[in-house]
Amino acid sequence: MGASVHELLSRVGRAVSAPVRVAILEALAQAPRGVDELAAAIGQSVANTSQHLRFLREARLVDGVRNGLRVTYSLASDDVAAFLVVLRQLAEGQIAELRLARQAIASKSADVAQIDRRTLRQRLRDGEAVLIDVRPAEEFEAAHLPNAISIPLAQLESAIAALPKKVEIVAYCRGPYCMLAVEAVRALQRRGRKARRLEDGVVEWRAAGLPLVDHSESTRTRTPGRKAKGSQRP
Repeated sequence: MGASVHELLSRVGRAVSAPVRVAILEALAQAPRGVDELAAAIGQSVANTSQHLRFLREARLVDGVRNGLRVTYSLASDDVAAFLVVLRQLAEGQIAELRLARQAIASKSADVAQIDRRTLRQRLRDGEAVLIDVRPAEEFEAAHLPNAISIPLAQLESAIAALPKKVEIVAYCRGPYCMLAVEAVRALQRRGRKARRLEDGVVEWRAAGLPLVDHSESTRTRTPGRKAKGSQRP
């Protein structure tokens, strides 16, 4: 007799029951990666990362595409990215320690002005803002917000002079728990530039059904006929 509905549903729960596996999903939400790159990104050994990847693949949350000896791993679908956002929101609502962690981040970045996605989109349409992505270049190349310019945080100081002076600079990175954009805004403000932080990252943008410039889809194995939500190809 086949597995019950509850047993099948529990596979996803078991897949995200280990912190390392959640970290893997979050890393793959930024960009597809080989196991070596993924292990470096999450601070684990290659052997340990491979073991957790097998578990995630069995739960159909992660796919792997082989090219010769290299396997590139990615989220199995956009629904997995949306699941990560819902998981975080649920956890923040139910777990006091996580709410405190979020509050601590807000306190540490109280000097950094925020901008919401609706205001940002309007200001970009009106030519009143420039959007910069301060994540590593490989994450930008995998997927990024429309109209964003890639300026990794380590390169920002040398790039500030080339940014337009009469418009606001908006920085984003990997979502609400990421501090890269906070540091970017502070660096811009020190140079006398008007700047704000967008709390959203690629994962939040994708989960909201908003368009992305997405080059990562070629690495995914999708169900025939399934289209990524909110993606756009350049």
